[in-house]
Amino acid sequence: MAPYASDDSTPAGKADDLRVGRRKAVRYIVPVTVIGVAAATIGLVPALADSGDPDLPKITAQQLIEKIAASDVQQLSGTVKITTDLGLPDLGGLESGLLSGVTGGGEGDGGSSADPSAKLTELASGTHTLRVAADGPDKQKLSLLENAAEYSLIHNGKDVWGYDSASNEVYHSTAPEGEKAAEPVPTTPKDLTDEALKAVDDTTSVTVDGTVQVAGRDAYKLLVKPKQSGSTVGAISVAVDAKTGLPLKFTLTPTSGGAAVVDAGFTQVSFTKPAASTFDFTPPKGAKVTEEDSADAPTEVPAPSKDGFKGHGKGDLEGDIANDFAGLDVLGEGWTTIATFDSGGEGVPSSGDLPDAGGLGGFLGSFGDKVDGKFGSGTVFSTRLVNALVTDDGKVYVGAVTKDALVKAANSGK
Repeated sequence: MAPYASDDSTPAGKADDLRVGRRKAVRYIVPVTVIGVAAATIGLVPALADSGDPDLPKITAQQLIEKIAASDVQQLSGTVKITTDLGLPDLGGLESGLLSGVTGGGEGDGGSSADPSAKLTELASGTHTLRVAADGPDKQKLSLLENAAEYSLIHNGKDVWGYDSASNEVYHSTAPEGEKAAEPVPTTPKDLTDEALKAVDDTTSVTVDGTVQVAGRDAYKLLVKPKQSGSTVGAISVAVDAKTGLPLKFTLTPTSGGAAVVDAGFTQVSFTKPAASTFDFTPPKGAKVTEEDSADAPTEVPAPSKDGFKGHGKGDLEGDIANDFAGLDVLGEGWTTIATFDSGGEGVPSSGDLPDAGGLGGFLGSFGDKVDGKFGSGTVFSTRLVNALVTDDGKVYVGAVTKDALVKAANSGK
């Protein structure tokens, strides 16, 4: 992937630090925007998937969390619908392009349209239908259905393939055998729930909120709510399959009210073993294939060899927020955590700071709110979930917190 552009006057070492900081910040922001930490639609899932009030044995919140943790579903297939509504202005799809550009993926910087780190950021807005399948830790498949096209991410053994049928491009990497391939954003109710439960501590209220049916399955409802003020997260509701403990539906509502920020759930699910052919993939003849560590050198493949392609593993790509924020300051705890770093620039990114920043800078400036405080002045960029304060001297504060919480953090001088 192409490096971030930098000002010629910036020392090389400092420029590298800035690039790393921005990548880490964006890597954090994107999953948070998708999980509500980022892949059922608000309109369709309740109508298609939720019904009834099944009579199930009583269970405590702790028992239900333990049931989720103990869930060991190895084989499944189904359809997931996901809607993400961050309250961003309608940009005609530009928001996904901006996210792709900042994360370093996409064709604009020499990458591949089949790179999952770019493609799956599309889940950060709008409504999408996914088909998912799994057969143990070595075989998973996720397909994003689009108009007259399909994007598939396939993990089979050591090979991980991304295929974009619209562009006929293929992206190939490797994963350690016996481990699930990492995805750049959470994409299923279980992924989203796993991320949300990381925040469950003394700052969190967790209760069982009755029962429900999802995709024809009896389920308990787990309700997770922050106890702290200042968070933009109102509540997270998870429908947990009563038999397997698998999360079937995930809904995050903001403190501001209105429609859910994230609503993801199965509309159909089966726990039978998928056919082995589900996970087979051979690059189509003539497809442009990009290897993970050679994004600048795609090759035309007249026909795949019997040995496939030799990829270059990156090791553990999942990590955790603490690893993502290595070198950054993290303020607060629980639901009011704020990440802060010095961008090394001045205020809103300009054309020399980020890829495609001419569009990004204009985009940010179009809906930012100027604020003042002891720290000086800056601009707050708001969504219904994640907010960011960029001070005029280049400091950045970001989190799933209110504007007032960001200003307070900046005023503290930390």
